[in-house]
Amino acid sequence: MPGHGASPQREMRRRNLSRVLHAVAEQGPCSRAAVAARLGLTRTAVSTLVEELLRGGLLTEQGTTPPGGAGGGPGRPGTALVLTDAGPCGLGAEIGVDHLAVCAVDPRGQVRARARLESDGRDSDPGVILTRLRTLVDEVAHQARALELRPVRLAVAVPGLVARGTTTVVRAPNLGWYDTDIAGALAGAGTGDRPSAGAETHRTAGVKDSRTVGARKGLTAGALSADALPLLVDNEANLGALAELWLDSGRVPRDFVHVSAEVGIGAAVVLSGDLLRGTRGFAGELGHVPVRPDGPRCVCGGRGCLEQYAGEIALLRAAGLRADGPRDAALTALAERAATGDTRTRDALEEAGTALGIALAGTVNLLDPRAVVLGGALARFATWLLPALERELRERTAAPGVPPTLVISGLGAEGPLLGAAHAAVRVVLDDPLSHLA
Repeated sequence: MPGHGASPQREMRRRNLSRVLHAVAEQGPCSRAAVAARLGLTRTAVSTLVEELLRGGLLTEQGTTPPGGAGGGPGRPGTALVLTDAGPCGLGAEIGVDHLAVCAVDPRGQVRARARLESDGRDSDPGVILTRLRTLVDEVAHQARALELRPVRLAVAVPGLVARGTTTVVRAPNLGWYDTDIAGALAGAGTGDRPSAGAETHRTAGVKDSRTVGARKGLTAGALSADALPLLVDNEANLGALAELWLDSGRVPRDFVHVSAEVGIGAAVVLSGDLLRGTRGFAGELGHVPVRPDGPRCVCGGRGCLEQYAGEIALLRAAGLRADGPRDAALTALAERAATGDTRTRDALEEAGTALGIALAGTVNLLDPRAVVLGGALARFATWLLPALERELRERTAAPGVPPTLVISGLGAEGPLLGAAHAAVRVVLDDPLSHLA
C-alpha cells in the first residue's frame, strides 16, 4: 500500500500505472493508442508507463490490433497489450457451513488452482476449521507456485458479521462462532507446505475498504504459509456482490442489491460501484429483517425473520425434506420435486418468494436500486421463487413505474469464493508499483 512518506511524483506514477492496468483489464487486448485515448493521456506518457509494466512482468504483448479497430487506433496496427497470466496472483477462501474452498486467480481473472474440502461447520470449533482451511490455502499456494504464480494476498469469505477495519468475525450463528479473530487463528496454524490428504483438488486453465493484516510481500522460497500473506476477511454476501459487479458487469449495474441464500440469507448493497458497509460493517443483514413479527424465534434472538421462511433449512422443512443431512443432496431433491410439480414443494417455494418480496420491498423503497441480484441457492430456485417475489415488489414498492430489474446470478454458489479471490488479486491492479518484478 502507498506509504505515508511517498512523494507526490511517486503517487502520481503509482496512480497512472494503476489506471493503465485497469484500462487493459476492462478493455481486453488493446493497443497503447487505445489506452491513451481511454485515459486521456498522451501516447508518450502511456508508452512510458506500459514499458515499465512490461519490464515489471504485469503486462505482456500478444499479437497486433487492427488499425482503426476497437483495440487499435488510426494508422498502423498496434501491439496488443494483455495482463500477465504469471507472476502475482490472489488467493480466495470460503468458509461455508458444510465446506471449505480455496482458489487462486491470476491478474487476468482466470482461476488457476482450486481445493475444496467437505467439512461440517455447524457449531464448530474455530481452531479446527481454520487449521483445515490453512491446509487448503497452503495447498493452493503450492499449486500456484508450480504454475509460476506468486500469491500476494489472501481474502476469506465468511458467513457472518465482520467488524469493520478488522479480521474479527463478531457473529456467525450458523457456525456457532463469536468474536473469532481469523488472522490470529490462521497465523497459529501449521506451515502448510504439503498438500492435504483429505481434499479433492483440481486445476483449471481459465474460467474475475479492505481489511488487511500484515505487510510482507509475496512468499519465501520455503514453505508457503498463510501468515506470510496480507489478509482480508469479509462477509460472504459482500464478496459475492463484488464478484457480480466485477465479473458480470454486462448485466449487473453499478447500483444494486445482492441477495444470496445458503443456510442463512445475506445481502449486500452496492451504490455507484462501492459497497455500503454501515458504521460497524454490519450492513446487509436482510436475513434478520422481520417479515412476520409474531413468527418463530430466530437464532439471532428475534422473531419472524426472513431466514425463518426463506432460508435453506426452513425451505427444506416446509417441503417435507430432511434439513440435517447432506446439503447438496437435499437441495437436489428439492429442485427435482419442484420440477415435477410437487404441490408441497411448490407451496414452500412460493411462501419463500413471498417472504423475500416483503423483505426486499422495504430495501427497495429505502434505497431505490436499479436491480436486485439473486445469488447462491436463490439463483437455483429462481424459476419458482420469482412469481411471488415479483408480485410482492409490485404491490409494495412505493415509487411509480416498474420495480427494479431482477437479475439471476450467473455465478451462483461460486460468487463468494470468486469474489474473495478477485478482491485479493485486485491489489495488484490498484497498486502495481508494489508488485513489479
